[in-house]
Amino acid sequence: MSDFNLEFLIEAIRLSRENITDGLGGPFGAVIVKDGKIIGEGKNEVLESNDPTAHAEIQAIRNASKHLNNFDLQGCEIYSSCEPCPMCLAAIYWARIDIIYYANTKKDAADIGFDDDFIYKELSLPENERKIKMVRYNLEDAKKVFLDWIKLENKILY
Repeated sequence: MSDFNLEFLIEAIRLSRENITDGLGGPFGAVIVKDGKIIGEGKNEVLESNDPTAHAEIQAIRNASKHLNNFDLQGCEIYSSCEPCPMCLAAIYWARIDIIYYANTKKDAADIGFDDDFIYKELSLPENERKIKMVRYNLEDAKKVFLDWIKLENKILY
């Protein structure tokens, strides 16, 4: 892992500015760096793709994973124009990215209409108090799939 490089953060901000000109989605951009080189970049493409998960960080992760032909992005850094939302933060953890550098804060994003604080609050509530109802059905077939997974000798954990 290398030290902070302002040039990469400036590139993420450039992508965010380009995005408001192109109208693909919100004013967000991100780049993923490995060994001092950009290996993935992303802009928020929610509007363009009609995909609510097409945030800049997610797009950058998809791009970098394709570039490396690997889901594991250990040894990588992400530079984002804004502090990642809960979804993007979770994806960054799943990708095992080493460090997040960002410019604008989640409060800055909330101030322009991108407030994800309600998600953080929802996640801390018991399931029965959340806005989106969650219903569990205990089916043996579902449990059997998990038990079969445990027995697999050639599984790849991620």
